[in-house]
Amino acid sequence: MTQAPPHTSPRVLSRIGGLLYLIVIIGGFYDEVFVRGGLIVSGDAAATAANIRSMESLWRFGIASEMVLLMCVVVLAWIFYLLLRPVSRDLALLMLLFDFVAIAVEAAIQLPLLAAMFAVGNADLVSLSVRVHAYGFGIALIFFACTFLVRGHLIVTSGYIPKAIGVLVQLAGVGYLVNSFALLLAPAFANMIFPAILLPAFIGESSICLWLLFKGVNVAKWEQQVAS
Repeated sequence: MTQAPPHTSPRVLSRIGGLLYLIVIIGGFYDEVFVRGGLIVSGDAAATAANIRSMESLWRFGIASEMVLLMCVVVLAWIFYLLLRPVSRDLALLMLLFDFVAIAVEAAIQLPLLAAMFAVGNADLVSLSVRVHAYGFGIALIFFACTFLVRGHLIVTSGYIPKAIGVLVQLAGVGYLVNSFALLLAPAFANMIFPAILLPAFIGESSICLWLLFKGVNVAKWEQQVAS
């Protein structure tokens, strides 16, 4: 009889995934609030260009750190695929594909931030680059939202991660979808609902992050799913 190939412990995968998720949340918050948020002056392209010019090293650091975070997200996507594959291989693969498209888009939209650094002598180009990045990030979130909707469904039906966590993850996906399509279709409305609409996203992402880090999957039930 041929033995089944060994697999990495789901408990180990959970801990690694939770740690990577925590790094992504903290790093993303730092980049958004203290790097881009600290240098971009809303409605004042000249001040934004001057800030980037005077603090170019911080701007570069923000772009570089974003790439590191995306590498973490790639590994995290793979871990979620391994953890949730026993529920449905096809849906887990769909989740992974949505994740990789979102990651690719988010990586590509770092280019306008580089362009802003090279165009600091032209405030209008800097403003355009920053706006392109903001809208590009909104597009990336659409695909991340689809990832969360599928991931939440897999969690709800898994039996080895609490259903409540799956529902919160799906609500995060809904929040991202509403925010991103509002940005594309009705920017004024998007400004009105931001950041309240992202509160469910923060709760959903924080909940799955902390659960993986401190509790992890129910190994016995995960093994049952694998066996079936």
